[in-house]
Amino acid sequence: MIKASVILAFYNKIDYLKLVLAGFERQTFKDFEIIIADDGSPEDIVIEIEKLSRNLSFPVIHVWQEDKGFRKNKILNRAIVSSRSGYLIFADADCVPHYEFVNEHFKAAKPKQCLTGRRVNLSEKITRYLTPQKISQGYLDENILLLIEDGIFGKSFDVEKGFYFKNNFIRNYFNKKKRGLLGCNFSIHKEDMLMINGFDERYEAPSIGEDSDIEFRLNLYGVDVDSLNNIAVQYHLFHLLQTRPEQNLELFADVKKSNVYYTPFGILKGNNKSA
Repeated sequence: MIKASVILAFYNKIDYLKLVLAGFERQTFKDFEIIIADDGSPEDIVIEIEKLSRNLSFPVIHVWQEDKGFRKNKILNRAIVSSRSGYLIFADADCVPHYEFVNEHFKAAKPKQCLTGRRVNLSEKITRYLTPQKISQGYLDENILLLIEDGIFGKSFDVEKGFYFKNNFIRNYFNKKKRGLLGCNFSIHKEDMLMINGFDERYEAPSIGEDSDIEFRLNLYGVDVDSLNNIAVQYHLFHLLQTRPEQNLELFADVKKSNVYYTPFGILKGNNKSA
């Protein structure tokens, strides 16, 4: 039985996807599907994804759209519609999950609540060293001291976010302060995402549209965002940052002025919520 749908935002980096899928093979929680939300990867990548999917222990749905620039929110909405469970976990296909990642998101789920974790940002050196085999053997989960060393003497950062705590007292201590929703590491009941009509597809550049905008509209709808710091852990593979244009900031300012949780530019088009 599929109890959770993990939606992976993906574009073109098949080697990173292999590492991430190796991380999902290690999950202690098994009743999930992966939906690869593909923002226009070329045909050879699509064929390779189909081959990869045949050898995985969990079901994979590959949702693809034509490459017309950055349209992450549009393909994420299509992935939501394609999901076959009532609980959605959002991640990026350059973030390797800790082996308890899906379990921690799912077991902490509550009605009218969104959960968000954090990630370690790996250096180029560590990223280049990784292989699917090393991920399968628990290289990242079991080598936190190596990551700390690279955080001090190398170029990994936010390494402290890679500590995974089981003790409830320690968990509560590190989650006293709530953090903002992180687009590559959050989960929510599907019905709540549908009530705000998913992602606003007018955001056609990285940042804000897949996290800040979502958090703002969820809060308006009455959904609280709670933290899973040092609980739902990810390891972000190195890449150069994409530019963050001003257009997203201007659009988000308009959204905040409107003060409406339902976007007419989401899964359903227009203002008819029952369409």
